[in-house]
Amino acid sequence: MIKVMIADDQELIRESLKVVVDMNPDMQVTGLAADGAELIAAVTKEPPDVILMDVRMPRVDGVAATEEIKRRFPQVRIIILTTFDDDEYIYNALKYGASGYLLKGVSVAELGAAVRKVVAGGSMLNPDVATKAIQLFSRMARQNIAIEVDERGVAELGTTERNIVSLVGRGLSNKEIAAQLSLSDGTVRNALSSCLSKLGLRDRTQLAIWAVERGWAGREQTS
Repeated sequence: MIKVMIADDQELIRESLKVVVDMNPDMQVTGLAADGAELIAAVTKEPPDVILMDVRMPRVDGVAATEEIKRRFPQVRIIILTTFDDDEYIYNALKYGASGYLLKGVSVAELGAAVRKVVAGGSMLNPDVATKAIQLFSRMARQNIAIEVDERGVAELGTTERNIVSLVGRGLSNKEIAAQLSLSDGTVRNALSSCLSKLGLRDRTQLAIWAVERGWAGREQTS
């Protein structure tokens, strides 16, 4: 059973999302919060598998809550769910470790699929948001604002590790990467941990952003 928490400052939206999530037989809503502060307190008591979170909330907004929760509970997956597709929110939510960013109005099926995908280790971006994110990454590269890594670590990456990084940059889950590269799930998990360690990155989201910035996303790596 996938445990889900919902954070939104509008009660109607919180309750509506709860109904939608609970329609999935493999999911259960374990907590509701009206802002990021309430959410952090709830997660501290009982960490969920996935959080569906609005980005604009009083006291502690979704970006700040994402940063704090991922720092203390890196295993928790966060999907930012909002009506806003502002560049700054997209970048900051992903920078601090959000696994997905969906615009409100997403269908029941799409929301369920997004939750399952991030639980499996993948990332999920609404197509409109993905376009925004790619444009933002391009602008960051032109302005020389990029995620920094240890270049010695880049040189130490093997061909398999480089190909895994490439597929992470496309948003594939561990299972999808394993199938595409004919590897076991365990091999992919271990390789990802090795990549993060060598590059000095915090999590999979930073790795995905770096792969896009580097121009590796979706490209076969031979050396």
